[in-house]
Amino acid sequence: MLEVNNLNKKYNKFFAAKDLNFTVNKGELAILVGPNGAGKSTTLKSIAGLLKYDGEIKVCGKNNKSIEGKKLLSYVPELPALFPLLSIDEHIHFIAKAYGISNYENYADELLEKFDLKDKRDKLGQELSKGMQQKVSICCALITKPKVILFDEPMIGLDPKAIKELKNILIELRDSGVSLLISTHLLDSMDGIWDRILIMKNGEIILSKNKFEFDNTEESLEDIFFEVTEDK
Repeated sequence: MLEVNNLNKKYNKFFAAKDLNFTVNKGELAILVGPNGAGKSTTLKSIAGLLKYDGEIKVCGKNNKSIEGKKLLSYVPELPALFPLLSIDEHIHFIAKAYGISNYENYADELLEKFDLKDKRDKLGQELSKGMQQKVSICCALITKPKVILFDEPMIGLDPKAIKELKNILIELRDSGVSLLISTHLLDSMDGIWDRILIMKNGEIILSKNKFEFDNTEESLEDIFFEVTEDK
């Protein structure tokens, strides 16, 4: 479970995130959407512990910046940041060792197979396309088997097969009890698999609802987004 209480992030006099309060329950896939500059990436980076902020963030009851909290959390940034001289294999081994994980090799093979990286495992970070870097970034986030995962525009740069595989993985993770928070502009890519929508505008959350709280549960994410944002 992810709990965000009274999150505020200010740049000079500008609030990139203002009084944010929301929860992503165990086994829930939440979508964080909003126009450019709404504060989505700032929110994810704050939860990931990469920014200073005011407020309280808990990961399965642990402070997000504590060692215990960090072990339970993974973050996939919008722009992959790989080590240029490490191979794909070495990236995964590095993360697994850093988290003190053992017996991860079979799971690593499974992830590489799903993302068509198994025959490229010796390629260096600097040799990979943006799409391939994104796949490696996702594999590194998943190898620790976290309880809460943050994704910032995970579909950008992926080929259609990789998008399909990622969606299947997201469903599997949710069904296994993982809490997922996904920021995306590709609303149609999340139709049919989302559980909660969080809409941000000007640094504030203007809507937080479970899909079953809507009168029309068949309504698309795009319809919901425009209905809410055009009235604000």
